[in-house]
Amino acid sequence: MAKRKAAFYTMTIPALLLFFLFHTFPTLQGIFYSFTNYDGYSDSYDFVGFKNFASLFTDSNVLNAYLFTFKYAIVVTIFINVISLLIALGLNSRIKFRNFFRGIYFLPNVLGVLIVGYIFNYIFANAVPMIGEKLGSEILTTNILGSEKWAWIGIVIVAVWQGIAFNTILYLAGLQTIPRDIYEAADIDGAGPWNTFWSMTFPMLASFFTINMVLAMKNSLMVFDQIVALTGGGPGRSTQSIAMLIYQGGFQGGEFAYQSANAVIYFIVIVIISVVQLNFLQKRELDA
Repeated sequence: MAKRKAAFYTMTIPALLLFFLFHTFPTLQGIFYSFTNYDGYSDSYDFVGFKNFASLFTDSNVLNAYLFTFKYAIVVTIFINVISLLIALGLNSRIKFRNFFRGIYFLPNVLGVLIVGYIFNYIFANAVPMIGEKLGSEILTTNILGSEKWAWIGIVIVAVWQGIAFNTILYLAGLQTIPRDIYEAADIDGAGPWNTFWSMTFPMLASFFTINMVLAMKNSLMVFDQIVALTGGGPGRSTQSIAMLIYQGGFQGGEFAYQSANAVIYFIVIVIISVVQLNFLQKRELDA
């Protein structure tokens, strides 16, 4: 028993130390610096209390970043879950080459976010305008990423295309837990596909729906890589997310302490949204 405990400690303690060193300690450092005027490279700094936190609520750049991020996160979360559920329903049916299509639909999840972003950047900037010229379409000849009004749509397209892969797998796993006998009984009773889905399939997927909604919302609120690869936060600040603002201001703009305070607020906001989502969706599970 002593040898077994020693083996467990040998595996656990190094992992905990690494987690503390590269995750917990930097987080605590960021919280500490959020109460200072540290610029990220000077040798000295002064404590300013809650001044950074108060300034965040009157900063138009911060408010713009939060509005963009919330708009983006809501749209992406809805589209990812609707499309991935439809795909999972199709892949769960008795179709030819079902396993092949499952592998194809999961492929985007394997690719790196930055790689996908740079590929779509080329598609939006070169391939789509070229197709638009041949078709004689003025809308397609314009690079969507260069428009302040529509650039965020390009980011949504990329995020949804890559995000549906993981959610599809989770929905597919949930569909395979539903016994076939139930569907056979529904057919005997004369229930149509629409009634079967809303009365039987969707309620039994409630826990998987909760997981996918929370994960999709959390990942969307933390959007960063897609913006780096596609727009860099532009044109202007039209696609500058909260994470992008923290990075640009904290590491490039000499606002390390100020953006550390922004990161603390950002963390609290994500936690609150996740908790509210979980409580609401879990109540719906019980009602179902």
